[in-house]
Amino acid sequence: MTFKDPRRQKQLEKLIQKLGLPEQAPVQWSLLDLALTHPTVSPSGNYEQLEFLGDAVVRMAASELLWEIYPNCSVGEFSAIRKVLVSDRTLARIADSYGLDRYLLVSESAAGDKAGLTSRMADAFEAVLGALYLSTHTLELVRPWLDPHFKYLSSEIRTDPAYQNYKDALQEWTQAHYQTLPEYRVKENRRFHGDPERFAAEVWFQGRLLGQGKGHSKKAAEQAAAKEAFLSIGDEE
Repeated sequence: MTFKDPRRQKQLEKLIQKLGLPEQAPVQWSLLDLALTHPTVSPSGNYEQLEFLGDAVVRMAASELLWEIYPNCSVGEFSAIRKVLVSDRTLARIADSYGLDRYLLVSESAAGDKAGLTSRMADAFEAVLGALYLSTHTLELVRPWLDPHFKYLSSEIRTDPAYQNYKDALQEWTQAHYQTLPEYRVKENRRFHGDPERFAAEVWFQGRLLGQGKGHSKKAAEQAAAKEAFLSIGDEE
């Protein structure tokens, strides 16, 4: 593809270099340009459709990697780790490491919306993945540079439970399958501040006790109960 503005071509080539892809990588430049065009610039020619595809691409890339490096993980743990990997926060973090905002065509008004930066970067990042996938209809232009990020982050997630929000994951599952929410029942066992077992929580769903947990706070106890519930559901599936 020949761009009307040769500076745009050079700009996109520089991004591909940053990703570590070879100079002759079979990138469809028109798709990559579209992936980096915000709806405020063009209501019809923007990244929204590619973002939709990219959402599936990033999940597939994460799933393949987790399957390869953690063969003994349960389905529940796979789901919990992947949920963090493909979250807006994580994708925006990776996008920022490549300075993706410098390549995104966006209106001044949208660019000034700092509160929407994370979602904007995550959306554009997914769109880029969609464009790279459609360039070959494989993950050959995606995984070589995305895998190292996901390997590092998945290791962090597995060693630091704070990264894993099992309450959100459980809620997402119950809403997707039954359009309703789980119920948490919490009681205070001890009154000593900082006691790791001060609170005990149970999570119930449709009259069934799914999980139990303890923690130094109500939230921590609920999170522990949600983890037990979510992992048990994953194993059942």
